Amino acid sequence: MQRTAAYGFVLALVGVAFTQYALAAAPAGSYPAKTIRYVIPFPPGGITDLMARTIAQKTSDAWKQSVVIDNRPGGNALMGADLVAKSSPDGYTWLGMTITHTVNATLFPQAPYNFSKDLTAVTVLGSLPLVFVVPQSLPVKSLADVTALSRTRPLNGGSSGNGTPQHLAFELYRQLSGVNAQHIPFKGGGPSTIALLGGHLDFIITGLPECLPHIRSGRLRPLAVAGAARLPPIPDIQTTAELGMPSLAITSWTGLMVPAGTPKHIVARINAEVTNALKQPDTADRVREQGFDVVANTPEAAQSFMAAEVERWGRLVREANIKAD
Repeated sequence: MQRTAAYGFVLALVGVAFTQYALAAAPAGSYPAKTIRYVIPFPPGGITDLMARTIAQKTSDAWKQSVVIDNRPGGNALMGADLVAKSSPDGYTWLGMTITHTVNATLFPQAPYNFSKDLTAVTVLGSLPLVFVVPQSLPVKSLADVTALSRTRPLNGGSSGNGTPQHLAFELYRQLSGVNAQHIPFKGGGPSTIALLGGHLDFIITGLPECLPHIRSGRLRPLAVAGAARLPPIPDIQTTAELGMPSLAITSWTGLMVPAGTPKHIVARINAEVTNALKQPDTADRVREQGFDVVANTPEAAQSFMAAEVERWGRLVREANIKAD
């Protein structure tokens, strides 16, 4: 009985090794041969979702193979990332991720997956500063007006969730201005924008793609860009640096990852197609109109960048004693 069990165990090991060898040895031209699932760990409508839908459309057209968006919000973006981290490393499950995941590496030490070990970078797709927006009904015209209003009543400020760049920007603004505001986390930029439109929040600091349609329709009013440079879609809106708060500058970004162990030739194939799509004039114009700056770097550059972000935000989380709540 023991010999039979040992024999079966050896066969299982051989099977795993053969599968890994077959994946590594498969010709790059055979990929993709079936539908790709692009997991977005946020609700529809946020910056990661918007960028992912652009990428999914372009790669589907180029490969004549479906790239299907699968929104899996929850757990401060941990649930979707965990799903991808534990998927087969064959290139058919992608993760649309953001700076949030690099913050989570410290914020959630008991996360069900290890960001640095269980996922590998394909590319950083794009970056963008955050924008301070209020509903048109709020009687303010500037950040100073917001702070003054908070002296008459406490305000509610929303974010995409605890530990997200939107949350960090909120806390930084509260420190710098002394604004009397309560932080209310949501499960993504889309839901926080909807709450702002519905009158449940007084302000949010969020990615421009999430609020730009509502700025153009007149329902939301931008007060400042949380960065050093103005944004082309809203060129008249001053930056926090121009307004005397240069420290209130946080750049968000979104990237693409796959499970660790995915063969390098498949990672390279995905990277080549995705970065090529982003560099095409029509795509580049579209994402810039949404507020993004195209990055489209190599897997090696993306991996180094993400590792540096884990270190950077980990230090801030520890120093500011930010908790996941």
